[in-house]
Amino acid sequence: MQKPSCTDADQRLLAALRDCAGDPRVAAAARALSFAGEHGALWLAAGLAAAAADRDRRGAWLRGTALVAAAHLASMGVKRVVRRPRPHLPAAEPLVRTAGRHSFPSSHASSAAAAAVAFGSLRPAGAHLVPPLAAAMCVSRMVAGVHYPSDIAAGALLGGATARAGAAWMRKPLEGERR
Repeated sequence: MQKPSCTDADQRLLAALRDCAGDPRVAAAARALSFAGEHGALWLAAGLAAAAADRDRRGAWLRGTALVAAAHLASMGVKRVVRRPRPHLPAAEPLVRTAGRHSFPSSHASSAAAAAVAFGSLRPAGAHLVPPLAAAMCVSRMVAGVHYPSDIAAGALLGGATARAGAAWMRKPLEGERR
């Protein structure tokens, strides 16, 4: 399989976003979001916490959490096939260490988009809170200098599609669960 190439626009947008890390508050936020999203941790913890708190929709929260995990695993599988190297910006070192050396697609973006789609459909608060946090997490990976914009776009598409494909399964009530 041919590796997705980095376009000039990809490189320029990445450099512009990475330059935003010159502000210590932006750099700290990018580091925190990157850390929280490692292996989908923030989204998996949020889904499990919501399942514990929302008894009426426990099964849906658990299934939504499983879809987030599936999106993350799918992105890791694609990374192993595509093997696109992480960006290298000569003027700026990455703000964070990464779990792997391949960047396409972004697993942070996959799990974040899956959470936005899955959790956003369960409660009005989720529809208002999760998508902006998911978007911030996606942007943080470019500010941190570890993903090209096309990595983020592909990861978000993969995660959103994974969650959307499982939407009917996610809302199916468990035996004994109120609908």
